[in-house]
Amino acid sequence: MLVRMVKMTFRADAVEAFKVFFEERKEKIRNFEGCTHLELWQDNHDQNIFFTYSNWQDEAALTHYRNSSFFRDTWQLTRPMFSAKAEAWSVNQLAILP
Repeated sequence: MLVRMVKMTFRADAVEAFKVFFEERKEKIRNFEGCTHLELWQDNHDQNIFFTYSNWQDEAALTHYRNSSFFRDTWQLTRPMFSAKAEAWSVNQLAILP
């Protein structure tokens, strides 16, 4: 399993629009082939910072999603709302503690 975390910093005037946009697209993202889990987080101190946390079957599944027209369209509509460049990490989960 591959874990993908993306940090996005939005302009203050775009935060609510992003929340609505994510709400409209979250099911399609989560149900994209190879995605097994999706979460959206908002920073506790800076309300303009969001993170997506998603699980993918493997690197190939994530690559397939990132090369899809759905992702390109989503990213094209999201990127103008940013106040800083997005940051992303793909990591391998090593342990889960109950």
